[in-house]
Amino acid sequence: MPLYILTSFLIYCLINAFTPGPGNILALNTVSNYGVVKGRPLFLGIFAGYYVVQAICAALVFGVSSLLPNFLHVLQYVGAAYILWLAWHIACSKPQTDEMSKSASFMQGFMLQFVNVKIYLFGITALTAYITAYSNELHVFLLFEMIIATIGTIATITWIGLGVVIQKYYFKYYRIINIILALTLLQCVYSILRMA
Repeated sequence: MPLYILTSFLIYCLINAFTPGPGNILALNTVSNYGVVKGRPLFLGIFAGYYVVQAICAALVFGVSSLLPNFLHVLQYVGAAYILWLAWHIACSKPQTDEMSKSASFMQGFMLQFVNVKIYLFGITALTAYITAYSNELHVFLLFEMIIATIGTIATITWIGLGVVIQKYYFKYYRIINIILALTLLQCVYSILRMA
């Protein structure tokens, strides 16, 4: 694979991973509400889900490419509905007390990734645009999808760090911050539905 293709792949991955998406926004909102320690299970769920979804993308591109458009089309609507629910939940949420902190769970973060259309499209587009012209082997697809998941994990950690920075302001301005985050999620839904 030529160096310029690898460079383009990495640039695409960095831009895609660091832009707002459901996982990044949920991580930011969770650290703002709960802090890093109480949000850790959710963050670990987001990270684990990211790797599993990217492995699924590799398998889909490798073996089921004829069914892929139908699968993604249905998944777009499921993902859009879930992200709408998430936007509503964030817009209406208040800073949490200790008794309420049980909702930042591993499973919540993990399951989010399965309906996060952005990362499916991210992984599948990266493979089909940059990798399939040079290889059609499953282990190569898996390698590049794990690179994507690692870049995505680093991006989410960055968003968590941003949440730590704004946490002291969050309790004072939580309504404004939550509305901005919810509106950003609505932009994600708009993008998903535009592609449908």
